[in-house]
Amino acid sequence: MTAQKQESVWDYPRPPLVEPTQRHIKVTFNGQVVAETTRGARVLETASPPTIYCPPEDVRMDLLQPAGHATVCEWKGTAEHFDLVVGDKVAQRAAWSYATPNPGYESIAGWISFYPGRVDEATMDDELVRPQAGGYYGGWITDNIVGPFKGDPGTEGW
Repeated sequence: MTAQKQESVWDYPRPPLVEPTQRHIKVTFNGQVVAETTRGARVLETASPPTIYCPPEDVRMDLLQPAGHATVCEWKGTAEHFDLVVGDKVAQRAAWSYATPNPGYESIAGWISFYPGRVDEATMDDELVRPQAGGYYGGWITDNIVGPFKGDPGTEGW
């Protein structure tokens, strides 16, 4: 594993940028690998840690159930949320996807992103990811990502 260059979320653009990542992304829940890829995408937006998206063919889509909940991003559009169900364990609204994102974000259409704090473990290149604070944001914090981050206490007005 090579050390990743330090990145400040204050250097990320607005509107957000989508870029591919070849880092090994793995999400586990209730003893099962629910997503694993080296063909992911990072969405980089000012003040937030990267949000990681996985292509659906690298996600156990059979474990996702529509949660009947949607959110709207001013940039990407409307996201549908999913509950993650593995055996008798349910993680409510653990994932989301943009079926038909706004122009500029077509490359992540149908791709799945997981909230790292709502699954048992999310890793990048075997590094345990820390979730972005607050219940709304889904950023993935690794050792090379520095803030302060939107969602931390005192950032509600950002």
